[in-house]
Amino acid sequence: MAKYKTEPLRLWNKAKELRLKFYENYAKAHEKGGLRWAGGAWTLDAIPRGLGDDVWSITSEPYAASIAFNKKFSLRCLEATERAGYARDLCSYMRNYWGSIILDEYAFPEFSKKWPKPDFIFQDHICCSHSKWYQVVCDLEPGVPMFSVDVGCAPAMKADGETFKYVPMPQHAIDYVVGQCLDGIDFLVKVTGREYNDELLRKAIYNHMRSTALWAKVCELQKTIPAPLEEKTLYSLYVLGVLAKASQWCADFYEELLADVEDRVDRGIAAIAEERARLISDTQPPWGFLKVFRYLEEFGCISIGSLYTFGLVGQWELKEDGTWGAKTFPASVDDLPKDREGMLAEYIKFEINKPEWQHFYHPALKSAMMIKIARDWKLDGVMLHYNRGCEGLTIGIAENRLALQKAGFPVMTFEGNMGDEREFDEARTMARIDAFMETLSLNKIEV
Repeated sequence: MAKYKTEPLRLWNKAKELRLKFYENYAKAHEKGGLRWAGGAWTLDAIPRGLGDDVWSITSEPYAASIAFNKKFSLRCLEATERAGYARDLCSYMRNYWGSIILDEYAFPEFSKKWPKPDFIFQDHICCSHSKWYQVVCDLEPGVPMFSVDVGCAPAMKADGETFKYVPMPQHAIDYVVGQCLDGIDFLVKVTGREYNDELLRKAIYNHMRSTALWAKVCELQKTIPAPLEEKTLYSLYVLGVLAKASQWCADFYEELLADVEDRVDRGIAAIAEERARLISDTQPPWGFLKVFRYLEEFGCISIGSLYTFGLVGQWELKEDGTWGAKTFPASVDDLPKDREGMLAEYIKFEINKPEWQHFYHPALKSAMMIKIARDWKLDGVMLHYNRGCEGLTIGIAENRLALQKAGFPVMTFEGNMGDEREFDEARTMARIDAFMETLSLNKIEV
């Protein structure tokens, strides 16, 4: 007999529809008289929204993850990139993305058979490959203008052993990024020939704050036993914030999602019927093999999320009682400054403490955040992906493993690649899961 009641997420189909609509809007932007732009998942995407409501982006990392999920298309993209002379040990998202351009094929052929070329590139730079990624895109697509903002100005956290605290950003660091944003707006006006609307920017900044804080609230609810959602479902939900966190539709959806998940918690609706143990993972999964999370469930084990799903979109702060919770954001758009420089300063101060940015500065910050989640979300263990596809988020992972073990949490590691299925050994990973479940005293549930 099932231990907990389960039921499908009410908003599941809506989330899928919104994601597909995003890629359709990008592909068909020119048919509607609009603009297309390219940039990364962490791009300050409120800024291009000042050009108008008919400006649509393709967000590079989730687009590349969509390619990786389609193993046959991904292999063709990766091989095309390698034939063009690019090294196989580069970021696998980047290689999938470049391959789509080289092949002149769109990952969503129902909307466009050919790759929809962007009108401009607007990117930011925290990972070592972010701006370099689009320099190559400019080589592959001559004539596409590019602007990139350096946001690697200072860490917003300080680790002290197993704990961390936020530290105020130096004013010169804020001024440094704001100055680049102002230059970026001048760039957008010049290359598009459009007037810039500060009120659209202001609205987009507010929606960005709203989306990221609401998503963190959803992740907070994962503390509940039984957890209302599991990691594989979180991937289908967090991606909307990665695609368009500064959009009205994304903020509205996350508000609706929060109410839905709160209702699941109130009614005791579980993600899996037999929750016997709780884990988290750390960064990107092997997108072609998400069934590893379903395999855990055969043991009554659930991954309730990851630092990646919690902190790639979500914005967090330490509360007075010591809990790590959703970041406080303005009550309304009217609480934001009306002058361009002032609203950008508030935007940067809000965005610069993103959890996933912090461990680019030092692995101790990632360790402290993961230990905080392990304790507060009542975990029994941690899975770490030695991900050869993303050097930026995987650097220091061996130190993370030691820190988590020292803090008392069992750790399972597995090797793979988020975007290159050739580097994932499915049988070996399943065997490692079997061994890890044994250390947690879990056997497969009899059916």
